[in-house]
Amino acid sequence: MHIGIPLETHAGETRVAATPETVKKLVAQGHQVVVQPGAGLAACIPDDAYVAAGAHLGDAAAALGAALVLKVAAPDA
Repeated sequence: MHIGIPLETHAGETRVAATPETVKKLVAQGHQVVVQPGAGLAACIPDDAYVAAGAHLGDAAAALGAALVLKVAAPDA
C-alpha cells in the first residue's frame, strides 16, 4: 500500500503522524511510504531520518494522494 505522511499545517502543531521507527515497520511489511519534506521538523525529526527508515520524500500532492494518508489533524480543504 502507498502511505503518505504530509506536513501538518495547523498553527502551533508540533506533532507528526508517524515516527521513523513506525515508517521502518511499515516499509518492512512491504508498504511504500512518502513523507513531505519538513513533516517531522516541528517534532525535531529531520527528513534524513525518514529516508534512512526507508521512506521517500515527496511533495504535498504525493503525500496527500496516497491510498492511506496519516495525519494528526484533518487535511485542509
